[in-house]
Amino acid sequence: MIRWARVVLYLAMFSLSFWALSGLDFAKILRRGQTGKAQVLLVLLSMALGWMCAEFLAFFLNLS
Repeated sequence: MIRWARVVLYLAMFSLSFWALSGLDFAKILRRGQTGKAQVLLVLLSMALGWMCAEFLAFFLNLS
């Protein structure tokens, strides 16, 4: 049961961080014509932020 709760928590935090970071325009930060790299950056940052938030919440909720 706890493993499923962690999986759901990871997926929820990844989705939430992807939604939040999609408001930023990474294409403006990178060089012109690098939209593919901007999308990869968005996904990687979303994964990292989602993992950190999920780990914090799992620790906070004592789901380990």
